Amino acid sequence: MAGLDLVRRLGAADHGLAVVATTRADGSVHASLVNAGILDDPVSGRPVVGLVAAGGTRKLTHLRRSGRATVVFRSGWEWAAVEGPVRIAGPDDPLDGVRADEIPGLLRAVFRSAGGSHDDWDEYDRVMAAQRRAAVLVDPVRVTGND
Repeated sequence: MAGLDLVRRLGAADHGLAVVATTRADGSVHASLVNAGILDDPVSGRPVVGLVAAGGTRKLTHLRRSGRATVVFRSGWEWAAVEGPVRIAGPDDPLDGVRADEIPGLLRAVFRSAGGSHDDWDEYDRVMAAQRRAAVLVDPVRVTGND
């Protein structure tokens, strides 16, 4: 059975690139390419898959409505999918246990978990705030793959 170790390895192999899928109101699948990685949940401390989404996007609209996502990581023909409920923390999505002044640090942690780095974190924070970006945290209820 696939696990989070496989997800970490696949994420590292492809710069944290993954596909996140959720559902539209009509039940059809909405999928998009994101940077994602595993980090400790800021409230529970348990491992979650995190990604950052820009405010006002269809992705956030669908995630808010459905409350679930699947994130697929791959390298070559090897893949792992993480499925579970989502929680969103951002300027338009207050999350119990995460203060508004902690959002920039959480966005940085998600970005780092996906292998990201930045030369000017203050500038990073300004851009994230201007774009009303939010952290999307996927609880890994089910992890499947072809390992």
